[in-house]
Amino acid sequence: MKLEMKDSPGQLVAALKPISDVGGNIIAVIHQRDPDLRKGILNVQIVLELPDGQRERLVELLQEQGVHIQRIGEERLLYKRTVILIGHLMHTDLSDTVDQIDSTGFAEVSELSMSMPAVNQRSSSRITIKAVSKVDMESALSILRRVSAQKSLLLIEPLEEIA
Repeated sequence: MKLEMKDSPGQLVAALKPISDVGGNIIAVIHQRDPDLRKGILNVQIVLELPDGQRERLVELLQEQGVHIQRIGEERLLYKRTVILIGHLMHTDLSDTVDQIDSTGFAEVSELSMSMPAVNQRSSSRITIKAVSKVDMESALSILRRVSAQKSLLLIEPLEEIA
């Protein structure tokens, strides 16, 4: 599941405790300590196993803790596109570029690979984006086009489309 919560002490623990309370097993927690500064929000992805019939109770407990559930359960991102970015990716804050897609709620970067020949040379990155619909994919790509222009990055798109 993908959660959105306030970036304040104790929020991650508050989100994890209900999983234990319903007998769930946490397999992985993906937590990046770079909050979305525009909203003071932190995104966390959790891979877990739940006993049968406990999903609704988990949702209730998380909502009581003030945790917003962006996604739970099966894959909802049905459209996929892969693009290439070329430029000084690290110097222009690649994590910010990814966050601008991930923070939409309708699209996210699902894969990223990067090649960095040398500090003073341009790097390249292969980025796969998944989105809820074709319209949402186009919106995500529009964001990426805008960010690429602002950061003087070359965007090569798309390599394929899978629905």
